[in-house]
Formats: sequence, C-alpha cells, structure tokens
Amino acid sequence: MLSDFWPHGHVSLKYDVLRREGVAERAIFIIDKKGVIRYIDIHDINDDPGMNAIIRTLEEIQGDK
Repeated sequence: MLSDFWPHGHVSLKYDVLRREGVAERAIFIIDKKGVIRYIDIHDINDDPGMNAIIRTLEEIQGDK
C-alpha cells in the first residue's frame, strides 16, 4: 500500500496515475515476486473499487507457484 502525492509523487508519476492537482487516482497494482504487473485497476479517488477482482487475482498468483 502506498499513499503518494505532490511534491513527492514519484511512484504515482512512474505509474502515470498522478493528477495535475498533485493527487493520485485510486490505483491498484498487483505486482508478483518477479516484478511483473499482474493487475491494474484505476478509479476516480471517490470510487470504491471493491475487492472481488483483487482477491481473485491474488488467488491466481498464489496458484502459479
């Protein structure tokens, strides 16, 4: 988990989710142990993305062992 905003915002900039106002979108990235991005979900900061797809993706990654 990460909260990243301007004037820092380095991670948000790198993942292209930093708004012009200096606040990041609500972005979820699941990165596996090899550094491969396995899941990306970007929502408006006021939206609740839910957990079902996140849990499903984590279970898939666990099954890939």
